[in-house]
Amino acid sequence: MTQLTFPEGFLWGTATASYQIEGAANEDGRGPSIWDTFSATPGKTWRGQSGAVACDHYHRLDEDVALMASLGVDTYRFSIAWPRIQPDGSGPANPAGLDFYDRLVDKLVAAGIKPMPTLYHWDLPQGLEDRGGWPERATAERFGEYAAIVGARLSDRVHTWWTLNEPWCAAYLGYGNGHHAPGRTEPAAALAAVHHLNLGHGLAVQALRAAGAGQVSIVLNPTQVRGEEEAVHTVDGIANRVFFDPILRGEYPAEVISRTQHHTDWSFVQGGDLQAINQPIDLLGVNYYSPTWVRAKAGEPESPVGPGTVDVETYTPEGLDATDMGWAIDATGLTDLLVRIHKDYGVATMVTENGAAYPTGPGEDGEVDDVERVAYLRSHIAAVHDAIGAGADVRGYTAWSLMDNFEWAFGYDKRFGIVHVDYATQKRTPKSSAKFYSKVIAANGLDR
Repeated sequence: MTQLTFPEGFLWGTATASYQIEGAANEDGRGPSIWDTFSATPGKTWRGQSGAVACDHYHRLDEDVALMASLGVDTYRFSIAWPRIQPDGSGPANPAGLDFYDRLVDKLVAAGIKPMPTLYHWDLPQGLEDRGGWPERATAERFGEYAAIVGARLSDRVHTWWTLNEPWCAAYLGYGNGHHAPGRTEPAAALAAVHHLNLGHGLAVQALRAAGAGQVSIVLNPTQVRGEEEAVHTVDGIANRVFFDPILRGEYPAEVISRTQHHTDWSFVQGGDLQAINQPIDLLGVNYYSPTWVRAKAGEPESPVGPGTVDVETYTPEGLDATDMGWAIDATGLTDLLVRIHKDYGVATMVTENGAAYPTGPGEDGEVDDVERVAYLRSHIAAVHDAIGAGADVRGYTAWSLMDNFEWAFGYDKRFGIVHVDYATQKRTPKSSAKFYSKVIAANGLDR
């Protein structure tokens, strides 16, 4: 057995998102988000469930910070609900909203946990969607203003800021195939959303720097694409490089623009936009769950924007185990992805989400023995170590998720937490995976 030890200063954390855990959807001046609207629309979420109550974190802040402290985490990546700060998406700040996150940050610091807030984890104020949402330039501009408000209040205590979480999902699932809020199916709007999310990131970085922020970054969910070479290049462009290249190089991939001309002429990219997007960042957040395998889809018409664009289909090789989401388990994809980002872009990374959904609940003894999740975490943490060994500058690992929560369109049917939540009582029970992860943190490593 080999002991895998991580570099000194490597950060171990866990993560959540505001709409998935906070609840208190109508309290203290919070306005509606697109996820409130989407969840209230029949047929959009599992059993019509919503994040209106979720894990009631808004009222259980002390308990949840104490829970994290008991695990020994170095850092906590949470998201700030834009509708709590600006209920309609613009204008003056809601004092109660700022106060909540002020208290959270203070309690984390007091517990020795480095706060890592994400400004946007998909809960766009409904008022901004009513005015066009992310396909409109004004939304990016409002996002920069929102970043300035939050940055001014919290930057003196925040370790690392993340501007956006997974703009791929916000653009393609929200505006391309409609699987996520706001549920639109407009390929041209999805591509406009890609650009305005990128622009919003750049404007937010500038606003945070002006507010005295320390480390500033963005969280992407790049996929390690495998399969037939031409299909891989196509999907890598529309899924990965359409974010990597403007953010890190100040340009869009030419072939992505040419391949999507039948949807849009990209006239939404205005002079100075790419310079605004290409702001220096301190590291890149990487969310990873599973690779994507692709091949040509001969004789088929083009499918909507997103993976599967331009006569490409996804598939899963035989013989791989899968999580409760149906996602194939292949930890080598994480190693390959981190090494690729290092080689192609030369930027430091942090694994900002990694985890697995399994339905394991409490046994007769009240314990939650989620051996499959333990195995998943073990293999993927080892994969991060492999990436570091191959030269990648990886600064930390953040397990998704701290606790079971509202899993977007899947409602409460899918459980990603290392802590079990009984939604009827809100009782938190650390699973075997939480105990395993706590030992990894204490040792700054694990046995393989």
